[in-house]
Amino acid sequence: MKTGTVKFFNESKGYGFITDDTTKEDFFVHVTGLNGGQIQQNDRVEFETQEGRKGVNAVNVKKV
Repeated sequence: MKTGTVKFFNESKGYGFITDDTTKEDFFVHVTGLNGGQIQQNDRVEFETQEGRKGVNAVNVKKV
């Protein structure tokens, strides 16, 4: 599992971005990629990555 920080998340639109702690790369996250619960800006999270339609997405995202 990777760890990171939620850079931005728009609840009404259901998407945002997570910045990876190690690589500082930003990953797109959709509400369908959350593993229970909600996330907000600046939350610390664990996640996995998976190839999506438009690039690599964060999936299985959960707060730590």
